[in-house]
Amino acid sequence: MFENFKEEFISFLKSRLIVPIIFFVIVTIVLIARVFTLQIIRGEEYVANYELKIIREKSIDGTRGNIYDRNGKLLAYNVLSYDVKFEDAIESGKGKNAALNNTIYQIIEILQKNGDDISSDFKIIVNDDNEYEFSVEGTQLQRFLADIYGYKKVTELTYDEKNSTPQDVIDYFCDRKKFAIGYYENPNDKSTFIMGGGYSKQDIVKIIAVRYALSLTGYQKYRGITIATDVSEKSVAGLLEHSDILPGMSISQNNIRKYNDPIYFSQIIGYTGMISQEEFEEYSQIEGNDYTLSDYVGKTGIEYSQEQYLKGIKGKETVYVDVLGKVLDSTKIKEEETGNDIYLTIDADLQIATYNLLEQSIAGILVQKIDNIKEFTMTEKTRQADIKIPIDDVYFQLINNNVIDMNHLNKEYASETEKEVYRAFIDRQDVVFDELHNQFYMENPKAYKDLSKEYQVYQSFIITYLMSDNVKIIDKDLIDTEDEMYIAWTTDENISMQEYITYCINMNWININNLDMNSKYSDTQEIYDKIVNIVLEKLRNNKEFSKKIYKYMIFNNNISGRQLCVILYDQNVIDVSGSEINALKSGRISAYAFMLDLIKNLKITPAQLALEPCSGSCVVTDVNTGDVLALVSYPSYDNNRLANSDNYYLAELNNDYSRPLWNYATQYKSAPGSTYKIVSSVAGISEGVIDLNSRIECKGLFDKLNGTTHQCWIYPGAHGSLNVEGAIANSCNYFFYEVGYRLSNDSGMYNERLGLDKIYTYSDMFGLSEKSGVEIAESDPNVSDKYPVPSMIGQGTHAYTTVGLSRYVTAVANRGTVYNLTLIDKIYDSKGALVIDNEAEVRNNIFLDNSVWNTLQGGMREAIKMKPFFDYDLDVAGKTGTAQEAWNEACHAVFISFAPYANPEISVTVRIMHGYDSNNAAHVAKDVYSYYYGLENEDELLNGEANTPMNNGSVGD
Repeated sequence: MFENFKEEFISFLKSRLIVPIIFFVIVTIVLIARVFTLQIIRGEEYVANYELKIIREKSIDGTRGNIYDRNGKLLAYNVLSYDVKFEDAIESGKGKNAALNNTIYQIIEILQKNGDDISSDFKIIVNDDNEYEFSVEGTQLQRFLADIYGYKKVTELTYDEKNSTPQDVIDYFCDRKKFAIGYYENPNDKSTFIMGGGYSKQDIVKIIAVRYALSLTGYQKYRGITIATDVSEKSVAGLLEHSDILPGMSISQNNIRKYNDPIYFSQIIGYTGMISQEEFEEYSQIEGNDYTLSDYVGKTGIEYSQEQYLKGIKGKETVYVDVLGKVLDSTKIKEEETGNDIYLTIDADLQIATYNLLEQSIAGILVQKIDNIKEFTMTEKTRQADIKIPIDDVYFQLINNNVIDMNHLNKEYASETEKEVYRAFIDRQDVVFDELHNQFYMENPKAYKDLSKEYQVYQSFIITYLMSDNVKIIDKDLIDTEDEMYIAWTTDENISMQEYITYCINMNWININNLDMNSKYSDTQEIYDKIVNIVLEKLRNNKEFSKKIYKYMIFNNNISGRQLCVILYDQNVIDVSGSEINALKSGRISAYAFMLDLIKNLKITPAQLALEPCSGSCVVTDVNTGDVLALVSYPSYDNNRLANSDNYYLAELNNDYSRPLWNYATQYKSAPGSTYKIVSSVAGISEGVIDLNSRIECKGLFDKLNGTTHQCWIYPGAHGSLNVEGAIANSCNYFFYEVGYRLSNDSGMYNERLGLDKIYTYSDMFGLSEKSGVEIAESDPNVSDKYPVPSMIGQGTHAYTTVGLSRYVTAVANRGTVYNLTLIDKIYDSKGALVIDNEAEVRNNIFLDNSVWNTLQGGMREAIKMKPFFDYDLDVAGKTGTAQEAWNEACHAVFISFAPYANPEISVTVRIMHGYDSNNAAHVAKDVYSYYYGLENEDELLNGEANTPMNNGSVGD
């Protein structure tokens, strides 16, 4: 009986307790799994062991290698910094977007409170007019839009996407279906969402930049991204203090790139920046790559071209943390490795000195050419060497190139002079806008050509504005450039702006989507009215349009040069004494004299004024090795700021009229002028149309081309009878016209193609048909493909970079070795072992008789003897070149040279864009030789003052 009772009782327990027992077991398993489960965080597996430790495998960035000059001077290096990292750590669900946006916003606020900011490569900024603006244009803009909308190819963009304005892109991201940046007036009603509500435009751009960067990580979003670099300890403390309400935020210590003497070397070294999606995909194709979307890579210059040598190799470590994420222990499983160190061929001291000498010379040209006049009228009879720079142009450039901060003029704390100028501007602005409104709506509007010059400028700006990438109301892709009305507006100028805009509407050249109209079926007048309203509303606060008004205020004496000079002082742009500024205010010194003195003492630089000339370049080579000793581009920029993804600085540089991002030594190209005559001499001799003893009678005017005449520079004079050496020394155009004519002689007939083919052959012989070989970005050269006769004096369609001309004269100096020039001397690994001992490659050799070389070099030496300013004990051989680009602009000044003449060691090649006279370029070279060989006192040579040219008369080339 007992046994039966026992069995019944057990059966009862099982039936009643089985459910809670099973429930208990399940709960226990879930809790254990909750603690010991396999977690995926930051792309690594966290595996629990029996001691409640979690194992994580973590990558450690390898330090980037340093860059030195040839003598071991440190140019680029790394310093430890605090970086802010961010990952999407907020669980999905309702409110995720709002929580994520708010977290990013709070991080931004803490950073800005402590003087730091987000590091971003996002291509939209908020400009001075508080409008969204693309920071790139052209193909870069199209690539950005393709990335935004998720296309691999630009051609996949739809019409609307391709024509997106900055506002369109912002709205796309702010939309509640995307990042939902804004707020709901009624949280329960989705239709009440206010895009961008609650945030400033600047904050919206920064939040989008972070969200967009996060989105690019795709399935790797757990890795997070770097959103701020090199932040202060105050920012670190502030962020850590609030870390409990900033999910996904972390602080890491990392290396940041720094550059010494950035202005002098940025065009060579370039800079690093956060890897783009396009770069990540490109580098992902390289076997063994370990790049992530939070890495920094070389963007330009040596940093870009030598990326694979400079980048470090990542290490790995195993990190043990508890379930709360606290690090308990760590073990390295692979050591990180520092990248290779690169030694350049550049001599840093020579580079710095050459940059300063070039700036001093350009300033000297300005001082000589600025005149106390309001405007200069160029006619076809005006010699280009006689072009003057009106002082009013100088005053205007203080505003136009943002030397004066226009936003400061209307501040409460602005100076009295600033307030005076601003009040005058507001008064004039009202007059201008009233008149523009009249021109939009008058019954019989004036044709463009019948307007005053001032209002022509305003109307041209309006049409350009409507077609700009940031507005895109008139779609330039839809315009038929063969249309009669288009030609009437752009060429004949015989219709009004009113007629042209109306015609654009009727021809459907208008992008209606960007007008924000209630109906897509509005009539012509409604569309026209909307365009007018946009123009008159937006341009009133448009900084660039305001500059046009200021231009004519200066011209019409509504504001004075004295006021603008005082504002320079008030805004701390210039460093002058109180007595000097009082003399200006009282009239004891004129604004003209005051401004000239600022330029003479480089307190206002050519780069700031961005007048012609404001730019130049100089390349120095070792003629026996092909090493580049100096490669200078003026003006330049601070690559430290770009290395930290300062998009506003990038926009500032892009808007600078002196184009400081442009490498004038390797990217700018123009006609070589008479420097090309060495090639022409070799072509004539080698083709047998002349020999070393041939004499050609210069008559001043070459007239063998059936009605087309070409003048020698000495015309109406003439050089008389010259041989090759004399023609080089005197730079006789007539002599080389005749040689070009003979090269084109095809059995008694003038054959242009024959002459051009020969020109190409000998240009190629001296390396002018290809890039020079330097390891940074360089423009392709253009050997002339038209007009063989003028091409022989370096005109035609010849276009070469300064570094390309440098390779050419290097070959002349060493008698025939054409190098692929190099900037790389040696590469060492992190332990000091030599990896590469680099030498410039020999592209080709030119084999000429020594007598020919003697003649070529002798002519160049005689040319220098005719320059009285080469008045020191160094035999220099050189050739000047004055290259015309447009009849109404100053010519480019070009000079190629080498020294010492008897035993050449270095070459110096100089180009000053719109430098008037080739002697100005020769002056720079003369000073470079003086510095290099210690021929003059260094302090006197580099005195920080404008070096006014000794001679700017007729040129011998």
